[in-house]
Amino acid sequence: MSDLRRRIAKLSPEKRALLEKRLMSESSANATARAIPPRKKANHCELSFAQRRLWFFDRLEPDSPLYNIPLGMRLTGGLDVDALRRALNEIVRRHEALRTTFPVESGQPVQVIAERLALEVPLEDLTTLPDSQREAEAERLLAAEAMRPFDLAAGPLIRARLIRIASNLHVLMLNVHHIVSDGWSSGVIHTELSTLYQAFREGRESPLPDLAVQYADFAAWQKDQLDGEVLDKQFAHWKYKLAGAAMLELPTDKPRPRVQTYNGDTCSFDISADLGDSLKRLSRERGVTLFMTLMAAFRTLLYRYTGQTDVVVGTPTANRSRIETESLIGFFVNTLALRTDLAGDPSFDELLMRERQTSFDAYENQDIPFERLLEKLQPERNLSYPPLFQVLFALQNAPRGIRKFAGLALDTFLVRTKTAKFDLMLLVTEDGAALKCRLEYNTDLFESATIERMATHLTLLLEGV
Repeated sequence: MSDLRRRIAKLSPEKRALLEKRLMSESSANATARAIPPRKKANHCELSFAQRRLWFFDRLEPDSPLYNIPLGMRLTGGLDVDALRRALNEIVRRHEALRTTFPVESGQPVQVIAERLALEVPLEDLTTLPDSQREAEAERLLAAEAMRPFDLAAGPLIRARLIRIASNLHVLMLNVHHIVSDGWSSGVIHTELSTLYQAFREGRESPLPDLAVQYADFAAWQKDQLDGEVLDKQFAHWKYKLAGAAMLELPTDKPRPRVQTYNGDTCSFDISADLGDSLKRLSRERGVTLFMTLMAAFRTLLYRYTGQTDVVVGTPTANRSRIETESLIGFFVNTLALRTDLAGDPSFDELLMRERQTSFDAYENQDIPFERLLEKLQPERNLSYPPLFQVLFALQNAPRGIRKFAGLALDTFLVRTKTAKFDLMLLVTEDGAALKCRLEYNTDLFESATIERMATHLTLLLEGV
């Protein structure tokens, strides 16, 4: 292990980034040896395991915006609206997932892929309003759009909205249901949009090559993979690792409702570039990834709030183990339950080593879909909180697209939603050396002041680390 740490510490930043990407997104070679073949049925397909879970949730909580993914983009410069509309529709044409709906046939949900879908991109002009009101009105309109539910059976499951704030300033929002997209897919959208917009603005045809496979091909392939010795071994790992895991009992400001609610809010804060650089340097010196360092710090914070040394934290993994899936839009992401023991009052160095081992073990056994794992483990269910873990951590380092294209400057336009999937979720995004953080929390459990204090405590803890 000490030799491994030295070897990792000597890697260049580029090679360390590649190693981290591999750890986060690659599955074991045995489970992914066979290429994804084209599916047999063209337009009517079975759901993936992840899609099936969201479909069931939609039946239990109809008209819920919980799994909406709003993607807001601030476009500064002279915008060619026709080229933008054409680029968005070309993305929809390229990716079958965005043309998919989920009706019921013979009592079971199916993926039905439309041959074509014309995505409407209405333009709303706010320039008639006073300058001081335009940003606030744009935020209000897009927040309302983000909370508007989708009809999974009827579709479409993608909506677009373009708002003009000034002659050289527009905000584009894409609202996509999670059943056909994920965080990595947002990066694919950014990248393809920049390429296609520039080509169409210059009067050229699309320079993007045709896709080798589509999401429905992956869904069929995934089902075929979930048999055999490798998956049995992985299930045995998780059964052993999660045996006896207890609920994390965070001190809440309000009594926990008898049935889990999904009302939420967010608290945003930044980790400075200086502190971010220090954390990355610490990670290199200890032979761990930034993800492992931040997870260890977050787990320490949870221990200090609860006094529990046995802490399970969920984390998403890209689940794009095949190279042909990297350029696809679709719901690939899987969830892992990372359990680390803080017993024995370990130093932070010792905790890092435990966290590294937990992460290595988890990513070696990441092929089982979380939904299938729940079916097999059958943990004790309680309607007041989610199974296996109540807190989630994510380091968002998926490709985020390009900041500038064809004379436009592209920046994120944060669309606020009022939902929370878990009691607490820490989302960290690398922005150069700095780290942009968001704590998403359930407002039926916590007051905003409590979460703001928690953000301060986490920052102080990272400084101490």
